[in-house]
Amino acid sequence: MDAKVALIGSGNAFFKDEGAGLYAGKYLKENFTYEPSLDIVDGGTLGFRLMPLLQEYEYVIIANTSSDDTKAVGTIEVMSGDELIANQGIKKTANEVEITEMLQICSMASHCATTTMISIVPEDIISVCVDITPALRTQWDNYIKVILEELSKYGIQATKKSEIMSLDEIIEQFANPSIEYGKGF
Repeated sequence: MDAKVALIGSGNAFFKDEGAGLYAGKYLKENFTYEPSLDIVDGGTLGFRLMPLLQEYEYVIIANTSSDDTKAVGTIEVMSGDELIANQGIKKTANEVEITEMLQICSMASHCATTTMISIVPEDIISVCVDITPALRTQWDNYIKVILEELSKYGIQATKKSEIMSLDEIIEQFANPSIEYGKGF
């Protein structure tokens, strides 16, 4: 399978755990190589800019948070785009609203990528701080593992690099963006 696949790291790094999807995208970009190639996109809080990505790719995986109060902090959930649309997604943050609404709009277009969202339930999306809580740190390896497993379903094989950038180094780049580090991504 040589499909055109994108991984979108989504979220807002300024609101603590809400940046987890961004950190995951950057972590996967820095620490693995992919065969066949994988486009890893800094999704931030894309809003309407998510639409062309959903129309350009065959498969899109979105790493994000899901502020679902019915689930324990750190719960990792994999949902298809169809499930997000049918369930109206979790819409507690602007980013969650934008993703679900862009999927709804694109589902009516002539082409919309087969979309999967891999979310982790945050503990704190209120504090203005570029970091993640200890609760999400304990689930970090599981979150990355679930994303890699989903990529393998689309024929993307990941190989870990010999030199690894730590989660703390990733967060530091978001806290102090520079031209050297491509402003985070």
